[in-house]
Amino acid sequence: MTDSNWRLNELMDILLMIKSKKELMNFLEGILTPKELEEIPMRLQIVKMLKKGIPQHAIAEELGIGIATVTRGSKEIKRGKFIGI
Repeated sequence: MTDSNWRLNELMDILLMIKSKKELMNFLEGILTPKELEEIPMRLQIVKMLKKGIPQHAIAEELGIGIATVTRGSKEIKRGKFIGI
């Protein structure tokens, strides 16, 4: 296992141990920057909108983001990511 894989696995293990929204928010605020705390939920909204069939340009306009950000989400969906969302 590479060093980065070990670190990612450790992060996932810690996330899985968190028991409440309050505890999770405390962790996220401690590990992420304020900008990252905005960007990650935005990416989730992009995926949800794409899965509803909303066109990429409409998503970009509604959320006030670049089309490249939306396209990245679309590519990940096509690669089989976000199955449970």
